[in-house]
Amino acid sequence: MTTSPRQRILDLFDGQRLTPVQRRIARILVEHAGRAGYLSSGDLANLAGVSQPSVTRFATALGFEGYPALRDELRVTIDGYRHGPSTMDDTDESTPVSQFEQALSDEIANLQRLSDALRDTGPLTEAGQLLMESRPLPVLGMRAAGALAGAFAYFAAKVHPDVRLLHEQGSLLADRLEQACAAGAVAMLAFVLPRYPREAIDVLREARAAGLRVVTVTDSPVSPAAAESDVVLPAPVGSRLVFDMHTAPMAMVTMLLQAMCDAAPAETQERLEAFERSAANRQVFLP
Repeated sequence: MTTSPRQRILDLFDGQRLTPVQRRIARILVEHAGRAGYLSSGDLANLAGVSQPSVTRFATALGFEGYPALRDELRVTIDGYRHGPSTMDDTDESTPVSQFEQALSDEIANLQRLSDALRDTGPLTEAGQLLMESRPLPVLGMRAAGALAGAFAYFAAKVHPDVRLLHEQGSLLADRLEQACAAGAVAMLAFVLPRYPREAIDVLREARAAGLRVVTVTDSPVSPAAAESDVVLPAPVGSRLVFDMHTAPMAMVTMLLQAMCDAAPAETQERLEAFERSAANRQVFLP
């Protein structure tokens, strides 16, 4: 199965510790994936709003001798995608692949990338421990990420005593964040997906300034939210159709909930059993 140029370029940054300036350069390469291998160092510097020496340092940070070597690698990456093996069944080459089939194929590839990333369980385990220990636990999700934040908050409330979904905006949101800190919160969970809301990034900065550890689920380790977070959980987003597909981020929601349960198994079991007794007494679900 092939992956998109965007995904292949992201693979170059996996495991790399990049500075904020380097993250900006990386993000420009991802955003211009189709022609990334044909940008001069000056072009890339202008697009990213950085100096040409910064582009050179970025390339060497990735292990290349200089930007020309990185550009050659990007060209191979892009050409490998354009001329790679067909995603169609070899036994029926005359059957075209519809946009829906291709979009779902991309999502399967995104889930595989997520699975590969989770071979290192350290960040997810750390996130689960942080979130379970934070009482209360503020959860942020704006615009496209709002549904993911809501889903997480619904299930997390079954195992955590005080989950606070931050759905306000402006000064009211700042009030809610201050109240959570005053009540004893030590961490905040944020979902920040494309297109990245400016206000969401501002809230991440405010949360860290207030002393909270920020755990962020975002689409890429080089997204704008990553630079403002303490623990980053990347989950790629499908962008082949008119609206993005959030299959991998939704899977990350469930993984993160499991990590929280694993961080406090006895408390989790007690709370789940209490919920089941209450639901049975109130006949919440059909038999």
